[in-house]
Amino acid sequence: MMTEELRPEPTPLAAAPLPELLAPAGDWDCAKAAVENGADAIYFGLERFNARMRAHNFTEADLPRLMEFLHRRGVCGYVTFNTLVFANELAEAEQSLRAIIAAGVDAAIVQDVGVCRLIRQLSPDFPIHASTQLTITSAAGVDFARELGCNLVVLAGESLLKEIGKLQEVRGSAVSSEIANRKSQIANFPLEVFVHGALCVAYSGQCLTSEALGGRSANRGECAQACRMPYELISDGKLGPLGDRKYLLSPQDLAGLELLPELLRLGVASLKIEGRLKSPKYVANITRIYRQTLDRLAHAALITEHDAAGLSPTLARGPFAAPQDWYDMQMAFSRGLYTGWFRGTNNQELVHARFGKKRGVFLGEVARVQGDNVFVRLQGPLKPGDGVVFDAGHPEEQEEGGRIYEVQNSKFKAQTPREVALRFGRGDIDFRRVHVGDKVWKTSDPELDRQLRQSFAGEQPRFQRPIALEVHGQAGRLLTVIARDELGHVAQAASAMPLEEAQQQPLTTERLREQLGRLGGTPFKLGELKNLLEGEVILPLSELNRLRRQFVSELEALRALPKRWTLSPSAATDVSERPPRSRDRNDAAEDGRPAVTGAAAELVVLVRNLAQLDAALQSGVQTLYCEFEDPKKYREAVARFREWQSLAGHAPGSRKLGPEAVIADSQLQIANQKSEIFVAPPRIFKPGEEWILKQVRACDADGYLVRNYDHLSFFADCRRIGDFSLNVANALAADYFINRYGLERVTASYDLNNAQLEALLASAPPAWFEITIHQHMPMFHMDHCVFCAFLSSGTDYTNCGRPCDRHEVKLRDRVGAEHPLKADLGCRNTVFNALAQTGAEHVARLLALGARRFRVEFLNEPPEQVAQTITKYRQLLRGQSTGTQLWRELKLMNQLGVTRGPRG
Repeated sequence: MMTEELRPEPTPLAAAPLPELLAPAGDWDCAKAAVENGADAIYFGLERFNARMRAHNFTEADLPRLMEFLHRRGVCGYVTFNTLVFANELAEAEQSLRAIIAAGVDAAIVQDVGVCRLIRQLSPDFPIHASTQLTITSAAGVDFARELGCNLVVLAGESLLKEIGKLQEVRGSAVSSEIANRKSQIANFPLEVFVHGALCVAYSGQCLTSEALGGRSANRGECAQACRMPYELISDGKLGPLGDRKYLLSPQDLAGLELLPELLRLGVASLKIEGRLKSPKYVANITRIYRQTLDRLAHAALITEHDAAGLSPTLARGPFAAPQDWYDMQMAFSRGLYTGWFRGTNNQELVHARFGKKRGVFLGEVARVQGDNVFVRLQGPLKPGDGVVFDAGHPEEQEEGGRIYEVQNSKFKAQTPREVALRFGRGDIDFRRVHVGDKVWKTSDPELDRQLRQSFAGEQPRFQRPIALEVHGQAGRLLTVIARDELGHVAQAASAMPLEEAQQQPLTTERLREQLGRLGGTPFKLGELKNLLEGEVILPLSELNRLRRQFVSELEALRALPKRWTLSPSAATDVSERPPRSRDRNDAAEDGRPAVTGAAAELVVLVRNLAQLDAALQSGVQTLYCEFEDPKKYREAVARFREWQSLAGHAPGSRKLGPEAVIADSQLQIANQKSEIFVAPPRIFKPGEEWILKQVRACDADGYLVRNYDHLSFFADCRRIGDFSLNVANALAADYFINRYGLERVTASYDLNNAQLEALLASAPPAWFEITIHQHMPMFHMDHCVFCAFLSSGTDYTNCGRPCDRHEVKLRDRVGAEHPLKADLGCRNTVFNALAQTGAEHVARLLALGARRFRVEFLNEPPEQVAQTITKYRQLLRGQSTGTQLWRELKLMNQLGVTRGPRG
């Protein structure tokens, strides 16, 4: 893949405001840990509709008390409402959203397009943050979120620094004022990025692995972390010799600490720490490190304002990436720390593949084992009481480890690692399982844990935010103190007695700071103080103390007031009476597009190579989708399809298309003007990839599958069908894509099971929806290229030699299933489920509910199997066979969708 060179102009650091530091909170202790270690905001989930259902989470009843606590401390609270919401859940979602808005929550983080619309119906001013689950990677995605009513976008974790800069950039060469205004709105739109924590290998919102393999939906907060499991690489039918590299899909953890100066220059509005499943100690640790680093950057920016570039590279590399910070981050949680995709793709570093679980600080390797002593060439700090684990290269097995009882010759010198003897408690270690060469990791540091627990222990505030004071008055008049906090709240306190002329010890600025700055036990510390007293005056210290208590109390009361958002008494979640935009192809439409009424059921077939296309054409399929790895082949696919169309009226059996494609009477139903071919652009779009979309469009297909927000605009003047990646799970989302963007229909989300599909069809015109009933589920869709990482020594497409063009690769999981791996033109990999799955047993019920378009997708099937499968499904739709018969005959996995729920 080749992209345009992006060169964002950096903002001088001194001119850039500090971004918000956003910390995770899975429970009350995590919330306290975040607040007391300097978070500007926390994000947390409730009992339902959040993407971390395994966290303890909060209840709706907790909201008023939680928000009062946060606001008193000057901290915002965002509720994660970041899952798909099914049609039969919208009423419950509305009830929950009402509680959230009424409690004064500062914003909701939302994935579902329908939920965004629901919030805007409930409240015109309640802030919405577009979740990373919305898979926003480009300016078109930001624009989509803005038009949807969102106030901030959380970018996809795969966003590069240069791409973020591109989004923040306003080009002066806009072709019209309208475009210029839109670009300005996008550029000024707040952006949030994840800066630390676990990295998903797949694009958030596009991972269907947990569903396909375990019936647990990541889009419903039930990720099973299949990416952290071991896999074997099968290349061209042979096991790849990867040694101890088994965790082929498990990225290192993100650590963006060293990139904070650049993120500040780019004007990112919010820096997000991942970890709602992590402990309070983790939250305290990571929040503290990033808070202190941001504050040091702010201080350095102030003292280097004369430098046009803001902060110098020397300063950026120096005090802001201290060894102690890296040690503390590794001890918090680490599968290895890496800058993720920020600096670009490096497939050799992103996934080291040696383990997929927490390790900690690397201490060295075992040099020898003698009796109860383990000798290690120590490369990290170690003391009695610390916990270690011995890594023999088999992390999937039980590993030896324990707490250190004694470290002999323990004086540590990092420059010259020396050998030390480690001793353990009696019976703690089976020394027969410790081997020379085993890696030793430090997994526990009780002293650090104690310090972290103390950082948020007790009820007294430990982290304080600055307030500014103005002191006014003159002899014979009252002393007035005006206090302002960082959020703009203002409190005023006046003395109960007038000031007197001072004979000695007047109220100097130093004296005022000493008395009014005694703010221990409060959420505040004294920042700027302006002494505007006239003349030398005096007031009893007891009165100054009373004034201090008064303005502190008033500020706290003002901060604790809940946000008052507008809340409508009603919201419209039912769109079932709206007329569908799509029409039956048997009816002529004014715009020339086909249309839909109560027509017979139609089989839509998706193919992934030319041989499958020929088989589908010979089977008489009228609606064809092509999804090829190389879009350049779309021209040939469309040409073959057009040749079949041109055969109408010719004698059957006498024409050939290719050496084996003989046309028979039953095959000529494709050869008429009712047939159509759509092609699929790549699922993800990144800045600089416009050339791929142009290549797709150049094939002159009848229409295009819309898979992301750029496709909505790029193919705006074409026929378009929304694909599954739009995650349409309810009528509000479907209505938005069809009636706002003019899509002919949308593909129902793959997260829906049979009952949820029935609810969807009952809530909106069934003609709006296409339902996939046969497919190899696309599980992982990712920027991590397995071909490059493990079949080459290259880092990305520029030097990998493109092994994806030469090898057929599968990933074998722990139960022996071999999942096919494909790469698209953007070098993004998709892992498909080894088994095809079918919803055939539910087709009769879906037909009864009005569904008419059913999709069958092929992956690697040979042409004969394609033809056989099409025939079987056509018989099913005609009522000539049952779903159970079809399933048994094709030996498919009997499953429709994979989210847990009743299927009857």
